[in-house]
Order: sequence, then C-alpha cells, then structure tokens
Amino acid sequence: MATYKHLSRKLRLAKLHKQTRWAPFWTVMKIYGKGRRVHPGRHTEIKRSWRRTKTKA
Repeated sequence: MATYKHLSRKLRLAKLHKQTRWAPFWTVMKIYGKGRRVHPGRHTEIKRSWRRTKTKA
C-alpha cells in the first residue's frame, strides 16, 4: 500500500479496524456469568483476518 493515503481511504480502514477488535472483557461476564470462560473475540461485530478476507477499502 502507498505511503501517502487519501483521508477517505484512511477513514475506511480505521472503521474496518474498529469492527474487528475484541469486545470488552466485561461483556463475557454480562452474557455468560462469572463461571463461564469465553474469549471476548466471540462478541466482535465482524470477524475478519487481514490474510483471509480482503476488504476492498
């Protein structure tokens, strides 16, 4: 990717980055209770890997 990125592209990439972040850890306790150990990555908006799926941003 180019060193200089247009602002519009940068904003699109930033949005896609936010969607793939882990959910906060307290959401696990809120949904499942204290005893269940679940990874917070389950509660993300969109699961995407930079290697598997391309975004066409």
